[in-house]
Amino acid sequence: MGTPTSHYARGIASCLLISQAVLAHADTVTVKRDTQLRESPSAAAAELAALPAQTPLTRLETRRGPWIEVRTTTGQTGWVHLFDVGTTPAASGGNFATGALRGLTSLFGGGNSLAPTKPMQTATIGIRGLGAEEIANAQPNLTAVTLMETLHMSAAQAQQFGAVAGLAPMAIEPLPVPPMPAQPATPGSTGTGGGNR
Repeated sequence: MGTPTSHYARGIASCLLISQAVLAHADTVTVKRDTQLRESPSAAAAELAALPAQTPLTRLETRRGPWIEVRTTTGQTGWVHLFDVGTTPAASGGNFATGALRGLTSLFGGGNSLAPTKPMQTATIGIRGLGAEEIANAQPNLTAVTLMETLHMSAAQAQQFGAVAGLAPMAIEPLPVPPMPAQPATPGSTGTGGGNR
């Protein structure tokens, strides 16, 4: 039999090991739809490998805009878009770490660990705006510009579309013209007359 201090130390060590296992599991993501592993965080970057749906990946810490760095099960690292991955769903039977945590929470008043629980799954994605470095390194996508220009409609095409959709012309009074801004005072002028004396 050990001392109360050694039992306490073992309990803390067990909790730390369990929390590490849970944290390691939290870094796992799954490919939601077929995509490619990219060499750099860009849709124009070279493709390193095809990633079919349901492929497990390990998420690394680096993130650039909507792109995250990942590692495949074969050890290859690259980039995928956040929209193409999701969190790995928990197994229906659970694992040792989740069972141990459930028992630990019930020990501290979290409820009966034998009672059926409703799994609560949440998924969030946050995409921030572009940073100065990303804007400075931006490359024009001329293919996208050409595609956009093919979507252009003439006035006659727009009117024909409106007629087919049942839209009718409507007279709308134009907005009033805003007043011109006051001219800022220039250095040396007094604002009331002919200049300096």
